[in-house]
This record gives sequence, structure tokens and C-alpha cells, in this order.
Amino acid sequence: WPPINWAGGGHTCAILDDASLYCWGYNAAGQLGDGTTINSSTPVQVSLPSGRTAISVSAGSYHTCAILDDASLYCWGEGDSGQLGDGTTTNSSMPVQVSLPSGHTATSIDAGGWHNCAVLDNGTAYCWGYNGGGRLGDGTTTDSSTPVAVSGLPSGRTTVSVSLGQWHTCAILDDASLYCWGYNYYGQLGIGSNTDSSTPVVVSLPSGRTAASVSANENHACSVLDDDSLYCWGRSNSGQLGNGDLLNRNSPVAVSLPSGR
Repeated sequence: WPPINWAGGGHTCAILDDASLYCWGYNAAGQLGDGTTINSSTPVQVSLPSGRTAISVSAGSYHTCAILDDASLYCWGEGDSGQLGDGTTTNSSMPVQVSLPSGHTATSIDAGGWHNCAVLDNGTAYCWGYNGGGRLGDGTTTDSSTPVAVSGLPSGRTTVSVSLGQWHTCAILDDASLYCWGYNYYGQLGIGSNTDSSTPVVVSLPSGRTAASVSANENHACSVLDDDSLYCWGRSNSGQLGNGDLLNRNSPVAVSLPSGR
């Protein structure tokens, strides 16, 4: 298998070397995409549209999304907050097409707890689903069953990648700056405060540093910087910031990697 498999809250999906897509695990909302709501302890094939194959896949808590070989975007599973992006708030055990802006396709997708975000072919970022705390980034806290544009990013900048936690969203722009938005009770936006934001706010990286990659989790996030250092921020009740203590941090702190590494 190629190294492109992702795990959701209780299910896992993988793309095989023939570009077929399989999922397994919990399936109460139809998140395995095989037309049933029966759990499966072995991989079952996702019922993609006829003749289509998968390029990338991302598993949310109870739903899944995939970009297909024609750059169309499909989601399936739980849809009660609009996270399937098809204009409804109903579950679907079969993939349904996301209503992207006319004339545009998706280049990347990331599924969160109950929301999703995609980078489109023109470098814009769109999100949909549950919007508590402002995690869709459109300046509101209103759920959306179709993709809405992330607003408030710097003029002239495009989005390179997005990563979704359960309650917040982060994105790297084409100048390697890092922005996050959404719920911020634990400091997971990395802005030096615990104030929620429904529009993107710049993460307080160390002076002079930029982001090479970012990964957002339930209530924290981590980023590899341009000097190959690793920083995390947000909740640390289990030590998930990797800096040697259990204190929440609302600004990035360096992970204590082995000396010289």
C-alpha cells in the first residue's frame, strides 16, 4: 500500500496501489461508505462513483471525505451538521458529492471532528460543517452544509495546506506563515491568548521562523518549522506538547527532542 492512510475517531481508511479505497471499523453513521451501517473488522470497499478511483482520503470522527481521480470531492457518513457538504444535514452511507464553487476542484482535503476544509485549485480554502467556536473561518459561528470561503487571510496570499483538529483549524499559506481559527479554550490557536476566533489569526511562532508543516489534533497543534525544530501548543493534560510538563500553552513551545536531532 502507498503511505496514504488516515484514521478517524473509530474507523480507518486506506487507498490501495490500484487506487481503490477501503475502510473498516465503526460504521453507525455509514462512515465506511459501503452502503451499510454495519461495523466491519476487515476492510470493505467504498462505493465510489462508477469508473472513479481515489487520490486522497481523510477520516473525520464519524464521516469520511475523498478526492477522486477527476479532482471531484465526495464525503459520506454522519451529516447532521452539514459535514458532507452536499447541502443537506442527513447521514449517507454512500459517497455524495461536495458542492464546491462552480468551476473549481479540490487539491487537498482534511476532515475534522464535525467539519472539513479543502484547498481548491486556485489556492483558496473552503470549510463546511459544524461551526462552533468559528472553526469554519468565515467570520460566523453558523453551521454550513455547503463549503464557505475562509475569510480574513492576508490579501494576495494563497493556502498551501490545512489541518483540522476537533475544535479548530490551521493552515499554512504560500509565504510559509501559519494561521489558525476556531475554539481556543486551551490555547490551541497559538496566538498568546485564549480568545476564540471565527477568522484566521497568525500563530505566534518564534521570531524569524516559518512553518514547514502543521498537524492539528483534538485540542492542540504541532508544527515543524523551517529550521527543522518542532513546536506544539494548546492542551497538555497528558503531556501532548512534548516539552516536559502538563501545562496548557497558548503560544508554541519547543518539543524536547533528543539532543542534536
